[in-house]
Amino acid sequence: MEAVPENWQRGLVVVAHPDDIEYGAAAAIARWTRQGKEISYVLATSGEAGIAGLSPEKSGPVRESEQRESARIVGVDTAEFLGHPDGRLVPSLDLRRDIASAIRRHRPEMVVTLAFGLSPRPGWVNSADHRALGISVLDAVSDAANEWIFPELTERGLEPWHGVRWAAVCPGSPPTHAVDVTDTVELAVESLAAHRLYLQALDDRPVEAQAREQVERASAPLPGFAAERASGFELYTFAG
Repeated sequence: MEAVPENWQRGLVVVAHPDDIEYGAAAAIARWTRQGKEISYVLATSGEAGIAGLSPEKSGPVRESEQRESARIVGVDTAEFLGHPDGRLVPSLDLRRDIASAIRRHRPEMVVTLAFGLSPRPGWVNSADHRALGISVLDAVSDAANEWIFPELTERGLEPWHGVRWAAVCPGSPPTHAVDVTDTVELAVESLAAHRLYLQALDDRPVEAQAREQVERASAPLPGFAAERASGFELYTFAG
């Protein structure tokens, strides 16, 4: 299995909810920021419908705050929230436009998102938000490069961006490429544990134990890839 290309400088991670990044890709993000890469996060929602018993009005700000702290731990300074409704994402033109706008603003060479298939793992149904978000991200990469699809973006001063060379989907199902995250697993555990209120609502076990279990599962060794710990991705190539 080949390594995910690392001959790039700017990356953009686009996901549906706070904690999505930390459930799979955070260890790779930490590796890349250690290399000096500039990475920003864009989240379609604030995860405001994600905590049972806590109203969206109270949950949204808490989850945004937890995500910003989680980003800081792995070396990411920017986390933007697009304000789409949690639990009700659809692959709409509005969502594509907002993601294309973010791509034009941040001008990444690498875009990272989460698995959007119906069943990324056997017996597990992916959420509707993840399915809608992932395919919209891939479409928005092309939209961001096309001056005619959303001309209003150009009118706002956001010129088309042709510089996306790859989109990496985590976890790959199956993965086509991988990242050696042996040295950044602990940062990924700390980053997921920063979603403290969210994890406390999910499970009675200590937050740190939940975070470690998930990160160790997501960074298990991959066949054909020489690393003690690895994050698997499905890699898509764009002309740039």
